[in-house]
This record gives sequence, C-alpha cells and structure tokens, in this order.
Amino acid sequence: MRYFYLIFLIPTLSFSQIRDDSFYLFKKYINKNDTLNYRLLEPYSKTNRKEPLLIFLHGSGERGDDNKSQLIHGGDFFLKQTESIEFNSYVVFPQCKKNSRWSNHKIDPWISSEKYEKNSLSSNSEMLIQLISFLISKYNIDKKRVYLMGLSMGGYGTFDLTSKMPKIFAAAVPICGGANLDILDNASTVPHWIFHGELDEVVPVQKSQEAFDLLSKKHSHHIYTEYKNVYHNSWENVFEEGKFMEWLFSKTL
Repeated sequence: MRYFYLIFLIPTLSFSQIRDDSFYLFKKYINKNDTLNYRLLEPYSKTNRKEPLLIFLHGSGERGDDNKSQLIHGGDFFLKQTESIEFNSYVVFPQCKKNSRWSNHKIDPWISSEKYEKNSLSSNSEMLIQLISFLISKYNIDKKRVYLMGLSMGGYGTFDLTSKMPKIFAAAVPICGGANLDILDNASTVPHWIFHGELDEVVPVQKSQEAFDLLSKKHSHHIYTEYKNVYHNSWENVFEEGKFMEWLFSKTL
C-alpha cells in the first residue's frame, strides 16, 4: 500500500501596521479654569529606559480647539522618523487657542512690531510648561532630553520659551520665526538650529539672521540654515531633509 503525504506550506506572514494620525492620542491638560489641547505620540519601541520628549509648536493657521489641525505640518514626519530606535521618543503637538499666540504678544508679531511682555509667558505657553512637568511625572521621560521646535508662530514661541525657560530644553529648532532680541541672551545656553527661507514674505528672513548673530556671539553650538529661493514654507525643506533629527537627539542638558 502506498501512502501519500500532503505537505501544506503555510507562509509566514509579517504584519507591520502602518501608523497614521490616529496614533497621536487625543489629550487635554486642565488646570483650574484653563485647558490645553494636545496630541501625544508614544514611543514606537517599548524600552526600559527613559526616552526623550519632543514638543512641536504649530503656526497661526492651525490655531483652534479641534485638537486636529496642529498635526497638519510635521505629523506624518514624526510618525515615520520615530520608528527608528535612534529617534524613539514621546512627541507632543499642543494646540494654541484661536486668536492667541505661543509668545506673549497681543497682536501677531509678523504683522506688528509692537513690543511684548518680556518676563511672563502667554497663557498657552504657561500651560505648556505645566504640561511638560506633568508628562515627565507620568511617563518614562528623560527630563534632560526635552526638545522644542516650531514653525512660524511656533518659531516665535520656540525663541520665547528658550529665552524665558532655558533650563528646561536641551535643544531647539525654530523655523521661520523671530525672537525678542532684548531677552534672547538668556537662550544662548540652549543649542538652536535656526531655519528660514530667503524669500519669506510673512516673517522676514532678517528675523532669524539677527537671532543667530546674537546667539552665535555667545556660544558656538548654534547653527543657521537659510534656504535660497524659498518662501515662508521653509518647514517643507526642513522636513524633506530631516537632517536636524540626528543633531537634535544628540543634545542633552
């Protein structure tokens, strides 16, 4: 009698879930009568070590209370980048309220040269600083590796926060923003990689040039990149190149 053996070859399937914006968890930070909406991306790789925290400040067009618009610029970029173990981290996108700013200006600074309060934070940034402390207490975050970056209005906010709270941030990346030069000295100990487009018609490129000139006279660890023939949307170049990530994650307090 002959026996026939049927061998079924079952292929091993490898499933890798493609992450999208839904991986940014919907969160609210509430303190007394104030609320700050934010989206939180947790580390892609689960480890036992403390991981960095990256805060991204959006521009004026993404202000509001939908807790979604702030992901328009940069959301997809960080989803992909943080899949690398080198950039494994927590990423937070807070949302600035409508008709307000990250820096303590009463009027949008790119349309008015009005001076603003040098010593105090805006209500949005005050809540953000509280949020950072809360996140460090709740999650496995390395408080010596808190990074800050932002574009346009968020670039102004980045300079403002590093000028007023320099001991919190290990490094900063302001994109097409501007700084209050009267207090920028305070931020010189925080390494900045500043980006701007040469032909920016919204925030003049001179804003970043002046900030870099002042900071670089204090410390040599600041970098400035100006994109030739690029307008206000220089963040597209920044994300396309992605070179700042390795630099940013090499910094620690």
